[in-house]
Amino acid sequence: MKGTRARDIIFITLIIFAITILAIPTLLGALSSIPPIDLRTIAINYLNNTYNPFNQTLWTSSPEAVAAIVWDYRGLDTLFETVVFYSAIVAALALYREILGEKDILKGKGLSVIVQRATAVSMVGILVVGFATILHGQLTPGGGFQGGAIAAVTSVIAIVVFSRLIIDKSRLSYKRLLLIRNAALVGIALIAIIPIIPFMFGDHTFLSFIFQNQVKAVNSFSYPQIIVDVPMGGSIWFYNLFEGLAVITAFSLAIIVVFYSEELSRKTIEGGEIGF
Repeated sequence: MKGTRARDIIFITLIIFAITILAIPTLLGALSSIPPIDLRTIAINYLNNTYNPFNQTLWTSSPEAVAAIVWDYRGLDTLFETVVFYSAIVAALALYREILGEKDILKGKGLSVIVQRATAVSMVGILVVGFATILHGQLTPGGGFQGGAIAAVTSVIAIVVFSRLIIDKSRLSYKRLLLIRNAALVGIALIAIIPIIPFMFGDHTFLSFIFQNQVKAVNSFSYPQIIVDVPMGGSIWFYNLFEGLAVITAFSLAIIVVFYSEELSRKTIEGGEIGF
């Protein structure tokens, strides 16, 4: 009992000492000046123009400022970030190119029926949350990448609970997932260049811009602002949709590769020591 009290006293003393050591430099200004509470000019401009129906000259028709910045104000940056992500996925798939699409050697049965049924119900919930995050990314925090990452969790759960054999039996084979991913990437590219198609085909009187979302002073092109009574964010909704599909399929492809059995994965590294 005395030993326990002594340890508690020592622990509490150390906590107080650590807090004091951190608090003193902070109070003395070691962390420099505290950030101002006022918004910077650029932040004010973003917030005023993101969703301002009274001044639609620079607005994005999306109440979600982060989505507007990511896909509208700095759409090209997001495109390059997406390219980097998918290049990493392509590199991972290239390492296993010799066995991609093959059925695994091991024939697992997965966990018990009770666990499988409960997991099937939870997987539906995960998919609903994932697609809700994707489809409402122009309204609430989230978007294509976040929603796609959430939905891709079902791939891990399915393989762990039902065994990897479920991939071989399901319709979501490697080729179909790859097709969906490529189609999603094409969709992102099309949404970006649709505004400049008339100019590309010779109509030089129609001045528009790549990644253009809403109408500008020099042209009248605009993606849908509202459908029924829901603000769509124009092109932002479409970007989130295609980005979500691409992320789901990309992560699922990587997970399928990672969960190949050791016997089959060994084919990709045999001979690596001598250069083939």
